[in-house]
Amino acid sequence: MQALGRHVLAEVFGCEFDILNDLKRVEQIMVNAALEAGAEVREFVFHKFSPQGVSGVVVISESHLAIHTWPELGYAAVDVFTCGDKVNPWDACRYLTKHFRAKKVDATEIQRGTMGPPHRIAANL
Repeated sequence: MQALGRHVLAEVFGCEFDILNDLKRVEQIMVNAALEAGAEVREFVFHKFSPQGVSGVVVISESHLAIHTWPELGYAAVDVFTCGDKVNPWDACRYLTKHFRAKKVDATEIQRGTMGPPHRIAANL
């Protein structure tokens, strides 16, 4: 059975502090990652923490992208969940990995809505 959605969970390492700690930059990269993958952006909200860190979500017609950053560690936890065949979550992951200037990414895809056990695909970008 074909999955209803694809959910990529990405562990993004070695990113630049100044990028991960900049609310507007993280927001821009995440929105552009959704657009680059062909998604239709509906809404987005991001929050800057003190003393550092950004969390946010981009709601797309096809589901969502979410991020939590730890700039002091050069790390970001990213979810890209897409439904249907139009949007490839890996395209969004590649875009944001490049723009966060990540040195390493460990990512796993979970197929959602298969009405059975989830199917996992691991990848290093």
